[in-house]
Amino acid sequence: MILVTNDDGISSEGLLALADALAQIGRVVVVAPDREKSAVSHALTLHRPLRLTEVRRDFYSLDGTPTDCVNLAINGFLDEKPALVVSGINKGGNLGEDIFYSGTVAAAREATLLKVPAVAVSVEARENFIFDAAAGFARLFAAYLLENPPEPNVFFNVNLPNLPASEIKGVRITRQGKRIYGEAVVRKVDPRGREYFWIGTSASGFEPIEGSDIEAVYQGYISITPLHLDMTHYPTLERMADAMPEGEWLDALTR
Repeated sequence: MILVTNDDGISSEGLLALADALAQIGRVVVVAPDREKSAVSHALTLHRPLRLTEVRRDFYSLDGTPTDCVNLAINGFLDEKPALVVSGINKGGNLGEDIFYSGTVAAAREATLLKVPAVAVSVEARENFIFDAAAGFARLFAAYLLENPPEPNVFFNVNLPNLPASEIKGVRITRQGKRIYGEAVVRKVDPRGREYFWIGTSASGFEPIEGSDIEAVYQGYISITPLHLDMTHYPTLERMADAMPEGEWLDALTR
C-alpha cells in the first residue's frame, strides 16, 4: 500500500494525477490537508484535535498539516504500515533551501522518521502546470523504491521541469543547490492607516553549483536528490572536539 499526501490540499490536480498514476502499481490511500498548506515545513498540530473526513473510498482530508497527515495515517489510522509514502505533485519546485520550508518535503521527511521509505515530487513552475510527466516518473520511481528500499534515514526529493515527457532531456542524481533570495517581506499600510507585513517567496536566482538540483531542472532534466535526517556537520564537530576538549569547558564553567 502506498500513502499519498501533499501540501497543496486534497483537491489539487497534482495530487489527483499522482494518485491515479500510483494506482497502476498498487493500492493507494490518500490522506492530505483539507486546504493548501504550502511552506508550513515540518509543523505538527499539538494544541487542538484533528478531524479526518472521508472524501471517497481511500481518499481522506485532514484539517492539519502535511506532517500531521503522515503521522496520523501511519501511527493512528491505517490498518497496515504503508510500503512507501509519496508526497506531491507539488505546484512549484522544491529546490535548494526550499526543502527547509516545504510541507511537501516535510511529509516525506516525517515518513522517514517513522521508518517508511518516502519521496517528494514537485514541478518547477508557477502556472500552466504539466503533471503528466511528473506522475509517470513518480510511478516509475515508486516502483523502483518498492524493489530497492533506501538506507535508513534517507529519503528523496524529485523535481521536474514543467515540460512534456518528450521534451525532458533525462534524469540526473543531484545535490542540494543554493537559491538566491530577494526581498521577501512586503511592508505596507492598510486603508485604516495600520502597518502590516506580508511574507512572500522571492527567489531571484541561484548559485551556479555543478551537479545541483537547480542546475539540472533549469537545464531540462529531472532531478533526484537523496536527503538524510542527520544534519550534523561532521568536520565542524571534529574540529571543535579537538580544539575545545570537554574537560576545559567544564573547568571554565566552574572556575
